[in-house]
Amino acid sequence: MKWKRFLPPLVVVAVWQGLCLLELIPAFKLPSPVSVALGLKDLIVVGMPPGHPLQTHIGYSLYRVFLGYGFAVIIGVPMGIAMGWSSKLRDAIGPLIEMVRPIPPLAWIPIAILWFGIGTPSAAFIIFLGAFFPILLNTVSGVLSIDKLLIEAARTLNATNRDVFLKILVPGSVPAIMTGLRIGIGIGWMTLVAAEFTGVKQGYGLGYMIMTARDIQRPDEIIAGMLVIGVIGLGIDWGLRLWERRLIRWR
Repeated sequence: MKWKRFLPPLVVVAVWQGLCLLELIPAFKLPSPVSVALGLKDLIVVGMPPGHPLQTHIGYSLYRVFLGYGFAVIIGVPMGIAMGWSSKLRDAIGPLIEMVRPIPPLAWIPIAILWFGIGTPSAAFIIFLGAFFPILLNTVSGVLSIDKLLIEAARTLNATNRDVFLKILVPGSVPAIMTGLRIGIGIGWMTLVAAEFTGVKQGYGLGYMIMTARDIQRPDEIIAGMLVIGVIGLGIDWGLRLWERRLIRWR
């Protein structure tokens, strides 16, 4: 039954509220769920800082995430297919990718500010780095996982390289690509707050909002902002799962 999936979160919230009512957890460290709900209401109605409502912060953050994520998809998927298709290209670029990949996106913040300044471009660049490598590597893995017998069978039927590429490699790697897209958007969304720590000229964004709430010591609004990020991330993942099911009906 579907309602059972909501049982664990409800139990956590109930225990959380009970511990707060018993004053076993200091309110300044972890506000109760009721306080967080009231903080969420303040974020929507009043804003943080005042006059900067939650919905506007969400809009700016989604724009930055999808800007960085969009570039990661546009570059990562074709590059991954090309690297999976060509062993020479894979041998040439692979070592560079493996050298840069372990560097955390947060370590790029100083150089991002130097290159792009403070604002949306630097934030989008950090998000791009978080999303790019999972998309690229999953795409390469998807191409390499295709059964070589399929390619040989196609060639015995006089299939050209173009036919093999478009009718076997690309469709066959779609499941792995979709996995990379889901992982990529997850990591990109995770780096959002840190990316917005670099500074945003407009004064909008969920990361900026959380940092402002921290500066004036509003833990209820900090946690409310964190929950908003989690719920939006869950919604995006559900959307990609739905698209994946419709795109790969044969899976």
